[in-house]
Amino acid sequence: MPYTAELVDEMNLLVKFPMHSDLEGIKVRGDAAPEMVAAAKRLFEKGLVTQEDGGYLTFSGHQAVESAKATLRILTGTVAV
Repeated sequence: MPYTAELVDEMNLLVKFPMHSDLEGIKVRGDAAPEMVAAAKRLFEKGLVTQEDGGYLTFSGHQAVESAKATLRILTGTVAV
């Protein structure tokens, strides 16, 4: 299955979440880019974040971020993302 623009938007938003603390999240403001607002809502509908505008990662969200960041490290040849 090829990556769609919507999936890429979701992955770009996911990798912005901090992984070092369960007490930190993100908020996608209403005046953010429309694709990021839509991506946050889709991530919420998929059960990966706690709020329609971001919030905190769920357990599944943490797993998704770990995988997304690992993929970025492999593809970009960086040590840490």
